[in-house]
Amino acid sequence: MQRTARTPDGRILAIEEAGDPNGRPVLVHMGTPNSRHLYQPVTIDAAVRGLRLISYDRPGYGGSDPQPDRSVADCAADVRVICAELGIDRLAMWGLSGGGPHVLACAALLPGLVTAVASLASPAPIDAEGLDFFDGMGQDNAEGIQLFLTDPPAARAKLKSDREAILATSAADLAAATATLLSPADAAALRSGLADYLIYCDHEGLAPGDQGWWDDSVALAGPWGFDLSAISVPVLLMHGRLDKFVPFGHGQWLAAHVPGVEARLLDHDGHLTLLASRIPEVHSWLAQRL
Repeated sequence: MQRTARTPDGRILAIEEAGDPNGRPVLVHMGTPNSRHLYQPVTIDAAVRGLRLISYDRPGYGGSDPQPDRSVADCAADVRVICAELGIDRLAMWGLSGGGPHVLACAALLPGLVTAVASLASPAPIDAEGLDFFDGMGQDNAEGIQLFLTDPPAARAKLKSDREAILATSAADLAAATATLLSPADAAALRSGLADYLIYCDHEGLAPGDQGWWDDSVALAGPWGFDLSAISVPVLLMHGRLDKFVPFGHGQWLAAHVPGVEARLLDHDGHLTLLASRIPEVHSWLAQRL
């Protein structure tokens, strides 16, 4: 089901619902680049468990209007708007990759609304004390972030070029296009049919332009706008040791800094494997806290 909501400042947010329409609500924050579209095996699992999945395009992606200069924390206000539109007063959440900091923001800023969250393969803050941010990161991601930190205009030009390349990439080409980021485990996950979904999401999310992707990048690399120490709701954290998109050290750092976190640091997982095979565990954990 596709829906929209309007924010107090007049922006449109594009929303997708799946799973059990009468089930207990779980809001999903997908990665970067972002799309509201949900992976069919995930929605089937939600339906079986009696969960109503909700996702949305972050500002500037897909069908959502841009919100330049947004911070990670700004997603909490948009989540409130979505919940008001859908008549939801309590829900759980999970977030993957670039969605991880956004789900942690909601955990910190919306304790009266959010019962529990799961953060999967989330990056740590770029200024995280004691973390070598780039250690173990694949070349494509490391070079892109380093360019952003040293030469923002050049990084914006590269992002525009990268968007055009992504729009020209097919599912069959995805493994070659992301070779520096793929562990053997993640390469195998792509061969399971995940590549078709990821390409569809990238094409849909980036269709209107690169603004959403740029704003996501700025938000993730800048001050997040909330303190992890403010989190008081239950948090499940998952991170794979084989992750080259967001290295394992990020998960270890977050596990040490999120209050009361239940950390599952997984020796045989990468980045994409969490979406491919770990969401049933996530849904089971969240369902017990709804």
